[in-house]
Amino acid sequence: MAKKEYRPEDYTADPAAQQMIIRAEELGIDTAFTRASNMSPCPIGGAGMCCKLCGMGPCRLTKDGQTGVCGATIDTIQARNFIRAVAAGAAAHSDHGRDMAFTLKAVANGEAEGYVIRDVAKLRTVAQFYDIPIEGRSPSEIANDLADLYIAQFGQQKGEIVLLKRAPLKRQKVWQETGVVPRGVDRETVEALHRTHIGDDQDYEHLLQHAIRTALADGWGGSLIATDVSDILFGTPAPVLGQANLGVLREDMVNVVVHGHEPTLSQMVVAASQAPDIIAYAKSKGAAGINLSGICCTANEILMRQGIPAAGNFLHQELSILTGAVEAMVVDVQCIMQALVQLAENFHTKIITTSPKVKIRGATHIEFDEHKALTVAKEILRTAIDNFENRGKTHIPQERENLIPGFSHEYINYMLGGNYRGSFRPLNDAVMSGRIRGVAAIVGCNNPRSKQDWLHNYVAAELLKQDVLVVETGCGAIASAKLGLLLGEAGLEKVGPGLREICETVGIPPILHMGSCVDNTRILTVLTQMVETGGLGDDIDQVPAVGLAPEWMSEKALSIGSYCVASGAYVIFGGSSPVSGMPDKMDDSDLVLNFLSEGWEELYGGKMEFIADPDEMIAHTLAHIDKKRAALGLPVYHPEQFGRSGDARMIDLEQLPIAKRRAALYGVPAG
Repeated sequence: MAKKEYRPEDYTADPAAQQMIIRAEELGIDTAFTRASNMSPCPIGGAGMCCKLCGMGPCRLTKDGQTGVCGATIDTIQARNFIRAVAAGAAAHSDHGRDMAFTLKAVANGEAEGYVIRDVAKLRTVAQFYDIPIEGRSPSEIANDLADLYIAQFGQQKGEIVLLKRAPLKRQKVWQETGVVPRGVDRETVEALHRTHIGDDQDYEHLLQHAIRTALADGWGGSLIATDVSDILFGTPAPVLGQANLGVLREDMVNVVVHGHEPTLSQMVVAASQAPDIIAYAKSKGAAGINLSGICCTANEILMRQGIPAAGNFLHQELSILTGAVEAMVVDVQCIMQALVQLAENFHTKIITTSPKVKIRGATHIEFDEHKALTVAKEILRTAIDNFENRGKTHIPQERENLIPGFSHEYINYMLGGNYRGSFRPLNDAVMSGRIRGVAAIVGCNNPRSKQDWLHNYVAAELLKQDVLVVETGCGAIASAKLGLLLGEAGLEKVGPGLREICETVGIPPILHMGSCVDNTRILTVLTQMVETGGLGDDIDQVPAVGLAPEWMSEKALSIGSYCVASGAYVIFGGSSPVSGMPDKMDDSDLVLNFLSEGWEELYGGKMEFIADPDEMIAHTLAHIDKKRAALGLPVYHPEQFGRSGDARMIDLEQLPIAKRRAALYGVPAG
């Protein structure tokens, strides 16, 4: 069979990315796109039917009744593989949260150079959740106690992690009754690995229940800690103007791209780039200054708070280097391709690793230390500035789009009523009336096995037509930004009439950018506030809402999906399932897949499904939203009711002949 030929537009929906793929082909350089097309994924491992957890294997199960050398069945092997992925994802997110908690402790004690507590109001609000005294105490005193509390959540051996109290009361009871309340973040992750060691847990349902427990320790533990502390230290996001795509790179400036997930590094690089001595140093080398931009979730962190432009999402990391305009790519942890170093050898770009947890052979390592953060950040920037004179010919695509990020749950509450009457009541009322049919959270990665950004944007666009309010985080949010969907006036002619009415009234884009991967906890907080506001049930599983990860690829995505399911959400993943098995050939290969859907739905009201076809994904989303509306007794969704008047009575009157309308309005005789 002849090998399929790919065109740039087959790889990505982004015109800037298409240009850089052509550039890579001209230079004979591989990218993740071409490597993915040249490497066929293993169908056995991809379906979760391979076990390599001991030296007796690897064991591949492809026939009915077949077991591993130890006797492990397909359902046990799939469940073990799934929970290990969840544990790795939870560990990555939660380790981020741990580092943030330690940074908060250092700032509280005056031991972290360059950092201050920027959002004292958020600090006081969060402290009150946990009964930390705030009256008559300084921010440093409160922060010190909060840091101690958060740090303790990781090593706690018994009891419950304290952050669970921020979930709806009914949801907390569900977790208690099903026995999945996390004790400590580290304990659940360690136990997940212990249970999956050779000769341990062999009941797939029992294994998957601990996957829920581990994921909850991430979503309502480590990730929520990371979001809280980031807001306290760097400011709670509110709308700002930013730009996205490779066109944000500058021909006349030193281009530094920050990539990864740790805001402690990126926020300090932002501060250092604005220092007069660093700007003067850049000018002494012939540059007009420092141009900072971001990739991946680091991009979202600095975009949300300072409006620093995003050069792109996950699959743009190689493409930005291909422009020849990047003096340094500064990376910390997660989603960093090892291919960057070899790629950079074709250009002048320096790859600078900064985390003690991550080194890449051939990269320059400048270890970041929060205790001397500004000093290290300036060293990194001077290294980039010194490299400016080595720049050769550049190829910077001119594609870039404006966007408005910064929709934290605090700002959503504010924008719906201001300081005087801030409330989720208008949002709930819009859902209850049917102007907003429901809510969809479209989150997650890019995956070169699917056309970059296309799934994210197709699903978002189709749901907007159906009056579904969309919130986004991570690389999915950057995908919409590059398409121009994150502006107040963006694409409103393609938005359903009810949702358009809301967007125009409040002055918001039809898609709300809520932050980075760990900021999926903001979405849980929004859903909790919607429940507490009233009218949409008394738990998250009753809200007409769906979570989608159309282009997922990381273990973190499986952890996020699992804690959202445990919180009561219906979660849809695009692409292939990691536990699909071969249902057409094996009688027992769908046990795990069914339990993630039907079993978890029975226990938690949420479920996880893997749906490859985007139209089927959209159909399932709308069906679920409508089912939840019906269960709440809300009106059946009819888009033709809205878009002409915000007053339901006026809509009814508009259906009357003019004479009867005058009679109803003014009490005059109809004749």
